[in-house]
Amino acid sequence: MSDSIYTIFSHLIPSDRLHESDEVLSLHSRDETEDLCYRPCVVAEPITTEEVSALVKAAHKHDIPVTAAGARTGLSGGALAVHGGLALSLRRMNKILKIDEVSHQAIVQPGVITEVLQDAVAEKNLFYAVDPASKGSCTLGGNLAENSGGPRAVKYGVTKDWVLNLEVVLADGSIIETGANTLKNSTGYNLTGLMVGSEGTLGIITQATLKLLPLPKFKALMLVPFNNAESACEAVAKVFQAGVMPSAMEFMEKDALSLTQTFTGNFDLDLESSHNAYLLVEVDGFLESDLMPQCEKMLPVFESLNCGEVLFATTTAQQEKLWYLRRRVGEAVKAESVYKEEDTVVPRGFLPQLLAAVKRIGDSYGFRSVCYGHAGDGNLHVNILRDDLSDEFWDEKLPKAIAEIFTVVKSLGGTLSGEHGIGLVQTPFMHLVCSKAHLNAMRAIKTALDPKGILNPGKILPEN
Repeated sequence: MSDSIYTIFSHLIPSDRLHESDEVLSLHSRDETEDLCYRPCVVAEPITTEEVSALVKAAHKHDIPVTAAGARTGLSGGALAVHGGLALSLRRMNKILKIDEVSHQAIVQPGVITEVLQDAVAEKNLFYAVDPASKGSCTLGGNLAENSGGPRAVKYGVTKDWVLNLEVVLADGSIIETGANTLKNSTGYNLTGLMVGSEGTLGIITQATLKLLPLPKFKALMLVPFNNAESACEAVAKVFQAGVMPSAMEFMEKDALSLTQTFTGNFDLDLESSHNAYLLVEVDGFLESDLMPQCEKMLPVFESLNCGEVLFATTTAQQEKLWYLRRRVGEAVKAESVYKEEDTVVPRGFLPQLLAAVKRIGDSYGFRSVCYGHAGDGNLHVNILRDDLSDEFWDEKLPKAIAEIFTVVKSLGGTLSGEHGIGLVQTPFMHLVCSKAHLNAMRAIKTALDPKGILNPGKILPEN
């Protein structure tokens, strides 16, 4: 099978960018989702939109599944080739094509590392605000596919809020632009919004025009400890009610922070035994004098919920140390145990109820969870650790517990995923939050754009 598939694509790109070796296929059989492994038949590394088009056109002709991938840092299995076929790696399409300082736009290829773009525009006093925890390794194409968010989404929004226009290769190999490089566009259907977050199931994004802002150069960061995790969650909505808009507001259980300290070897932060949760709160501004008034408005909120002593990170080095710990939490949990991560999201006022329900369900079923996330926008990452749980529990009972969590999420006005996407692992739970009519509408869109079903099959939509 592999030989025949390789032959189909062998005349379309040079042999040094078309792979069927065990080493390359094994590398592309995993992302950061749990311990899942799905092996493609062949891996292609195009460097132009025209090459992507030719590869997809050939796959369409021969009914070969196509799974796009970049850095493979995803947490929902979106980049896994669950039906084999062609793994389309876009990592070599990694150019920042243009930074427009007049119109505040950047035109980029999908293989650009997110932090590389942030740094490039910052040199021109511009700001690209989408800020995934894995920004140093994830690509813009992956961010677009999953509609990624991150800590600063609370103030600046998620990926979809920054996209003006996309170049997309459709399932038959045709190339379209979904919008225009303008701030306003009411010309027909919003195909740009449709493609962002579609996880490669509707088309392959080969270029994006992104919005930029003037760079806010000043930041203040506070680490706020609480004896009670629900109190930390309760503080989130109250900060906004007090009239403050933080640029980031992160929640971490004590276990999340202590595991990260052990994982990184960084014990500079002294964790008191009575503190069970923390909020990491950032404000930003164009003037240094903008910062302290925002912090001062928040302090009474924290104090009313019996917070501990607030740590002010006053230097860039101190701030970077705290952010370093926060951004490594996911890796630290994974190093502790095989785990399942559920990317829950509710209106932020309901975070206390969500966290309490997660712990109650965990106690009922007998599993340990470590919770953290982007509290400012109601996004709680629930990490369920396998520890010494049996295969039977992990495979049969745990999905029932997860379904209970998602049922609570739905009852609180939330949904399955805030930023990690549905991919493979959340697909079985889609019926809990989407009506039959909703799912059928999405299936109709999928059928219209990909009638053969070759683009990233097995993702997002459950079987009928």
